[in-house]
Amino acid sequence: MSEEQPHVVVMPPDEGGGRTVRIGPQIAGRAFEMGDVTEFLRRAGWLDAESWPPIEWRGGGPEVWTPEPPQSV
Repeated sequence: MSEEQPHVVVMPPDEGGGRTVRIGPQIAGRAFEMGDVTEFLRRAGWLDAESWPPIEWRGGGPEVWTPEPPQSV
């Protein structure tokens, strides 16, 4: 029987440039760079990127760490 991996979600950047990271139902913390996401995953037991569960990036991928400017109408 295989164990299902928790869902990892990185939310869009907030006004301060931080992105909330959820691992399963828990908030792991607020990331300001990819190194923070790596640390949260390490603390959750994934020691290297090859073993990470899939990550859902909302509001931009791992290269986006600033909020999008407001759209003019």
